[in-house]
Amino acid sequence: MTDSASTITMYGADWCRDCRRTEALLNELGVDWTKVDVEVSAEAAAQAQAISGRTNIPVVVFPDGSHLVEPSDDAVRQKLGV
Repeated sequence: MTDSASTITMYGADWCRDCRRTEALLNELGVDWTKVDVEVSAEAAAQAQAISGRTNIPVVVFPDGSHLVEPSDDAVRQKLGV
């Protein structure tokens, strides 16, 4: 089990092209991350919206508590310092 305090959490859905792209990038970078599927749980969708204030996905939450919504690959890399 991964420590959630040091793990990136991505709220997304399998049908979302930006979510799939961000998943691929996180995997490519080899970072610890957890996916929360907003299609499986209305509670997860509500939580993603509460974090971002929007209904857009993906919502990527970083260990420092900050988040990005529909981030570009460059934005994720910059946030991670890679």
